[in-house]
Parts: sequence; C-alpha cells; structure tokens
Amino acid sequence: MKKTLALLTTTLLLSACASFQQSGDKANAGAQDQKSAAKSAAANRKKAPKAKAQQQEDALPAVELSEDILYKVLTAEIALQRGQWQSAYVTILSAAQQTRDPRLAKRAAEIAVVARQPAEALVAVRLWTELAPHSDEALQNYLGLIMLSDSVDEIEPLLTQRLADAAPQARGPMILQIQRLLSRAKDKQASFAILQKVTQPYGDLVETHLALAQGAFSVGDTTYAQREARAALKIKPDSELAILTAAQVAPDTKEATKLISDFLRKYPDSREVRIAYARSLVEQKNYKDARAQFEALLKEDGEDPTTLFALGVLSAQTDQLKDAENYLQRYLQVLAAQPEDDRDPSQAILLLSRIAEERKDYDGALRYLDQAEPGTEGYVNIQVRRAQLLARKGDIDGARKALEAAQSESSTDGEQLQLIQAESLLLRDVNRNQEAADVLKGGIERFPNNTDLLYDYAMVLEKLGRFDEMEKTLRRVISLAPGNQHAYNALGYSLADRNIRLPEALELIQKAADMAPQDAFIADSLGWIQFRMGKLEQAETQMRRAYALRPDPEIGVHLGEVLWTRGKQDEAKQVWREVQAKDPGNEVLKSTLARLNAQP
Repeated sequence: MKKTLALLTTTLLLSACASFQQSGDKANAGAQDQKSAAKSAAANRKKAPKAKAQQQEDALPAVELSEDILYKVLTAEIALQRGQWQSAYVTILSAAQQTRDPRLAKRAAEIAVVARQPAEALVAVRLWTELAPHSDEALQNYLGLIMLSDSVDEIEPLLTQRLADAAPQARGPMILQIQRLLSRAKDKQASFAILQKVTQPYGDLVETHLALAQGAFSVGDTTYAQREARAALKIKPDSELAILTAAQVAPDTKEATKLISDFLRKYPDSREVRIAYARSLVEQKNYKDARAQFEALLKEDGEDPTTLFALGVLSAQTDQLKDAENYLQRYLQVLAAQPEDDRDPSQAILLLSRIAEERKDYDGALRYLDQAEPGTEGYVNIQVRRAQLLARKGDIDGARKALEAAQSESSTDGEQLQLIQAESLLLRDVNRNQEAADVLKGGIERFPNNTDLLYDYAMVLEKLGRFDEMEKTLRRVISLAPGNQHAYNALGYSLADRNIRLPEALELIQKAADMAPQDAFIADSLGWIQFRMGKLEQAETQMRRAYALRPDPEIGVHLGEVLWTRGKQDEAKQVWREVQAKDPGNEVLKSTLARLNAQP
C-alpha cells in the first residue's frame, strides 16, 4: 500500500507542480506574461485619461444600403446556407470592396474560416484590417492567419505602426502580446527577426527585453536570451516576470534555483516567484524544502486551494499522513465554499481514500469517496476505486454493482473500457475466472479490435486451460498490433511453461526481448525458455538479470528453480526465502517447492 501511495503522490506532484524551467516548457513564463500584461493594463487604465483608455473607433463609410448591396448580401447568405461557401465568399468580399465597409470584410473572413480556407480568409482579413486599422479584433485575426502562412514578414510594418500609435503606458503589454503572437509562426527565425526590428526603438522598456529573451529562447539562442533577461532585471530588479524569465533561460536547474532563491531573499513577498521556486524543488524531488515554501505561501493566504492541495500531496509523499489528511480536507472545504471554482476535487478525494486505506480504515476510505458528485470529471475513477475497496472487504458482488452503476455515468468509450477491465480484474483476483472471461467476452463484442481487452481475455483463457482459444486470441492481438511485445511474450511463455513447441516459443520471446530489452518479465521468459531447452548456464545468467531488473516474486521462484537444478541449493533457498518474505501466500512458490520436494 505504501508503494501504491508513493506512486500516486509522485504522479500528483508532477501534474500539480509542473516545472517552470528548462526542458522547453515555457508555460509559467507565458502565464506570467499574461498576468503582468493584465496588471499593467489595469494600472494604466486607472492612470490614463478616460479618452485614451478607450479604443479608437474606425469610422464607417457613408454608403446607403442600396437594393444592389442588399441583394448581394441576401443571395450570399442563401448560398452559404445551401453549402455554397465559394459563391457566398466571393459575393460578400466583392460587396466589401465596393462599399469599403469593414463589417462586410469581416463577414467574408468568417465565411472562409468556417469553410477552412485560410488563404481566402487571409485575403478578407487583409481588407478588414485596411478598412478598420484600429480594430484589435481585425489585427488579432490578421496576425493569427499570417502565423499559418509563409509571408510572416508582411506584418512588420503593421506592428511597427501599432506600437508607434500606442499610448506610452500601453506599449509594454503590447510588446509582450506581439511576442506571444509571433511565437506561433511556422518560421521561428523570421518571426524573431521581426520582433527584434519592431521593438528596437523601445530598449528602455523592461517588456522589450523580456520579449526578446523569450523570442531568443524559442529559437535556441540561450546566450542571447540570458543577456536580455539580465537587461530586464537591470531595468526593474524587483520584477517577478523578469526573474522567472531569467530562471527559465538559465543554463541549468542549479543556476535557475540559485537565481530564484537569491531573488526571494531580497523580495520575500514575491508570491509568484515563490510558487515557481516551490515547483522547481518538487521537480528536483526536494520535498522537504518544497513543503517549507508552500507553508510560507499558506501563511500569506490560508484559503488558497492550490497551496493546500500541494501541501496535502507533499505531506503524503513524505509519509506525514495526518498532515496530508488535514490539508486535503481543508482543500475540499475551500472548493465547496467556492462553487464557481471549476477545479476537479477527485484527485484529493482519491488520495484521502488511499490515506484512510493505509490505516486499514476501509469504511472511512469509502466515506471519502461518497463526497464525489455524479457527473464530475473524475467520477468514474472514483467508482472504480470504490469497487476496489469493496473487493478488499470481500464484497465482490457489491464491487460489481458499483461498477455497473458507474456505467450509467460514463460518457466515453475510454471510460466504458476502463470499467470492463476493472470488473474483470476484480474477478480474476479472486479466481472467478469464468465470470471474468464472460465480462471480457462481452466487452470484446462491443469493442472487437481493442487489443487491451483481447490480451486480458487471453490471460483468463490460459487460467481456464483453454489454450487453443488463448493462442488464437493472442495471435489476433499480434495481427492488430505487431509492435505489442507483451503478446509475443505471453504466447511464447505459455508454450515454454507447457514445455511444447520450444523452438517456436524461443522465437516469440526473443522477438519480444528485441522490442523491450529492459523488460524484466520478458527477460524472465527468455531465461525460462532457455531452462526448458536445457541451456542451464544461459538460463541462470538471464534469470539473474531479470531478478536484478525487478525482484518480482514469480521471477524469484524461477531463478530459485534454475539454481536448484544447477546444484546451487543454498542460494536457491535464499532466493525463495526472499520471495516468501515478500509474498507469503505465493501459489507459484508453493507449487514449485512441492514439485521439487524442497524447503526454503
């Protein structure tokens, strides 16, 4: 259970605390760009005169709605309804050119976009931008389409003019917006060259250097990026966005961490930077220090759900389960008090359930699951978890009913498949193999080409001794998924275990080993077929390698038998004792010891 809990908490930490630095992930810096731009824009709106805060309106042409124009618009819309987008587009675009009305140009662009015709859409948007030069909507559409084309250089004059016309206090946020737009271009180098040109007159702005740092980083010029990040910090030493950018473009994680920690010593109230620092510590698996950073954040805002969740996961990761439970319960209370928050509580509920299971409180674990509401994103996962807990209590029928109820809430094929596999696994774990086979067979009737269901079905057929059907099913998996090493291995191992068609078994297992040379179970199969073929020295070498890769009980039983057969009884007994300590009720060990008349 502790191993399962550790795996779960590690997964949650990685998903909840994504890295802010290196590995090409610029999510945090991008988020900070948006936040900084939003704050700057808000501040500027407060400071600027009312007239300047409003977008300049473009005058509409003094054109009367003549019968000819009305006829063109109506016929175009009728043509569009009949699926004739080309006719509608040409007619509306012609009317826009005739009247010089930006609204008609916009409509022509919409028609082309809906028809998925980017070239035609770009023609219409160019006209729209020309007729409404101050329209942010036109500009955004124009830039978006240009990013998909090969003529990105044509926007340079437009961007230059927009920056020149902007109010001084609006230029910084606009530069950051321009950098994000240019980052979407297919030709990264060309877009970076444009960014350099259009921002050249504004070297005194911190945003200019931040945009250039991001742009340089996106084209792989880390030296340039680091220089621009330092320039931004020189202009504004307390800038959270600047230090986060500097950390992002730093040469390695160690340098990034030092930059952030030094900054926090000078500016301890920098919340966003502290969050980034905590996330970087999580990435480095320094959970103790990461927890200290999140605790400092919680002192500033005791109701912050992100911090509460992170502390809950970190506490579970470090086996401080009582603290984990308290933090996660507070997290759920905060979410319940904020119904407008769209976070999915299922991860916290699942972790609380596992914590309760860790102390053998199965009823408590089930009560936590009761907090999940039908229709929520993680509801099906929670019902699978409920079934597992009921099965652990011995209530297999209750577990199956829980899964059956979850089927009515599942809305995707993926969820349906998950429920089928979960039910079959519950039944296989208690050796109700015929019922498991029936469940899987029903699933295959619904999803006939699903290789996961077919593979599981083959494994149940083997337990039932229906080897011909098992082989037919595995060969179907191989036919549908020729790269599925597990199917080759399973078929080869089954032949080897029954001591039949050994050359064919060796060929199948060797093919699986070639596909996945580090897979411990495939290495075990390879050792086992060598053992069956009398190649005892090779078998021992292969089995030792498999057991070193993964000290699984079944691999240990096989290694022990090979050693026993080679006359290394004392070493075999030692391995079997290790297996017995890990899994006292292991049936493979019991049957092997009985067959060899051996004692561990």
